[in-house]
Amino acid sequence: MRAWVVRAGENGERERAALEDGVLVVGWDRLALGHLSDYDTRDEIRAAVAAAYPDEGPYTIGNWTGQLYRFVHEIQPGDLVVLPLKSSRVAIGRVTGGYEYRSGAAEGMRHVRRVEWLVRDLDRREIQSDLLDSLGSLLTVFEISRFGAAERVAALAEGKPDPGRPDADEFAATLTEPAKLYEEVRRRGDGEPLTLSIRDFLAVWGVQRRHPASTEQIKNDLEARGLVTVPPFTDGTLDSRIAVLAGGAEPDESGSSAVSRLTALKAMSTMVNDVLGILGSPATETGPAPSGVSAGLTGRLPEEDDETRAIAYRVSNLDSANRMPECVRVGDSLGTATTLMVLRGYSQLPVLDTDGRLRGVVSWESIGRARMADPAPGLHAATVRGQEANGSDDLLDWIGAIQQHGYVVVRDPDHKVCGLITAADLTVQFGTRVRPFVLVEEIEQRLRRVVDRCIPLDRIRATVPRGRASRVHSAANLTFGAYKHLLKEPDNWAALGWGIDQDHFLAALEECRNFRNDLMHFSPDPVTDDQLSPAQGLLELLRSVDPQT
Repeated sequence: MRAWVVRAGENGERERAALEDGVLVVGWDRLALGHLSDYDTRDEIRAAVAAAYPDEGPYTIGNWTGQLYRFVHEIQPGDLVVLPLKSSRVAIGRVTGGYEYRSGAAEGMRHVRRVEWLVRDLDRREIQSDLLDSLGSLLTVFEISRFGAAERVAALAEGKPDPGRPDADEFAATLTEPAKLYEEVRRRGDGEPLTLSIRDFLAVWGVQRRHPASTEQIKNDLEARGLVTVPPFTDGTLDSRIAVLAGGAEPDESGSSAVSRLTALKAMSTMVNDVLGILGSPATETGPAPSGVSAGLTGRLPEEDDETRAIAYRVSNLDSANRMPECVRVGDSLGTATTLMVLRGYSQLPVLDTDGRLRGVVSWESIGRARMADPAPGLHAATVRGQEANGSDDLLDWIGAIQQHGYVVVRDPDHKVCGLITAADLTVQFGTRVRPFVLVEEIEQRLRRVVDRCIPLDRIRATVPRGRASRVHSAANLTFGAYKHLLKEPDNWAALGWGIDQDHFLAALEECRNFRNDLMHFSPDPVTDDQLSPAQGLLELLRSVDPQT
């Protein structure tokens, strides 16, 4: 049994029909060519998508092809599916039928799968944050497989609590404040360093994302208590693991610090490899780290004066940079490579040596060039030099190369391949990051329009300090926070003519203001659907009371 997410449109426009008719529905209406199930391979679906959408680039076509192939062929009867709803709740169903094409259905309702809805209104707060994060992709159709997702969705569908990830660090949940973290590090000493995920580490301070304010607070607390993290907690994804050490403790009898002693273990390569196989480096999803050894052994040491690394958008901040890609090995046949590329719909594959280091990349272009010289080339002849980045590199420095070549292979500090970033990954990543800004911008635009239309300028000016009033010529000159003060006045609220509860609206406005302020502080961590839902709800309310476009 597998678990999937199938969205009901970008704005939930197919949500009602999906729930009432008992179906999963996807768009792509230009593919009005009968049953997609008649197309057995990704290449056949890709050709159909490219013909229906001739203005789209190859990476968009590839991304759409993958989603449609999953919807038609990979989702099976008996699989579970999650449908995120506009109401900040989710529905969970069990797939009961194969793909159908309904030629007579309304636009946007033609590609369907039958589903039995088991739960229609599950509160998102019943789902733990790591599983919620997995639901946050902007893709319409995708599988959720990390952290025991299928079993957890099954439990939720039966009305049981989310059991949490199988490798959940129950001990980390007891570290509810910095003082407890400090006491635990002191109790263990450097012989048994405390290891935990960055997500659990941030939770000690009650935060979910790394932005300058929270990062500065945590750094100050660590410095005041003589603690350091290896690698720095500002590097990697939220699920990367770090060790917390007493970096400020005096040297031991050998004259070395706790950090140096931990790092010295890296020289013991056999031991490190065994340990990484147990706990999983940031490139794997193997299980929790044992308490005695840190996943940060191969990580870069924190530098005392390295302020520039406090917050940066690193290559390692992308999930795909920490997920071992499908690959072939030196000595494999070219047939092995092409078979994998067709099966998975890949444009290229890394070629690795026996130590896991990159020896090149094989792509459809390189295969074509090799066959021009030799009708039956081997893998070596079709292997070309690959684009290779360190996980600690600035992601922005690699965007041009990814756009030009379509990918970059990611290596860890030991120069072993640990991930692969494609142009499609960038599209999803930055689409996720842009969405909150677009949402907040529409909220502000709607507020400005209705205020300018309904409230006289003199009353708008009365909201700001007297010395600034002359510079206010419309609602566009107000700060976001000023709307709460403006609209709590009875006359101003009455002027809007809205038949909604004022107190609830102002509370939602304040919650959105806090979300907006947090958003404007750069963070390498994505905004989840759960964090976005209050602002999304406010926007839907504004669209309802002021439907003018």
